[in-house]
Amino acid sequence: MSDRVNPLITAQLDALLYGETNLVANLSNASALLKQTLTDVNWAGFYLYQPESDDLILGPFQGNVACVHIENGSGVCGTGLATQTTQLVPDVHAFAGHIACDSASNAEIVVPLTLSDGTKLGVMDIDSPTKGRFTSEDQVVLEDFARTLLKHVDNA
Repeated sequence: MSDRVNPLITAQLDALLYGETNLVANLSNASALLKQTLTDVNWAGFYLYQPESDDLILGPFQGNVACVHIENGSGVCGTGLATQTTQLVPDVHAFAGHIACDSASNAEIVVPLTLSDGTKLGVMDIDSPTKGRFTSEDQVVLEDFARTLLKHVDNA
């Protein structure tokens, strides 16, 4: 079986979230779908932006216990938030300032989540124990997944 992210995951998400308006429920199901569907992944979930403290706080996820607070600009997640760009990191140990919430994680992809009005929602974070797990093709599919998720959040 290929380690690539199947593009059908976005259609699955769209159907799964159809008609649901609760943010926590939608993020919970999205993280479960990611963890169930993706191969060679040990953590999939969300960190939510807290404007009053200018940091990220742990949101719905599937996987081992995780860091609760991440400063804006710190680690892979904080960098994704600060730069508003996807962070595709083939080897987290080579990423300056990486925050090791789970020592088993070796690769990571973080996609920023921003509502259509420009409000920062947070980031989608996926970790793998395998270096180089995520490809640029995976990035395209996961950014589409995030846009589909945001469509349901924006419509809530």
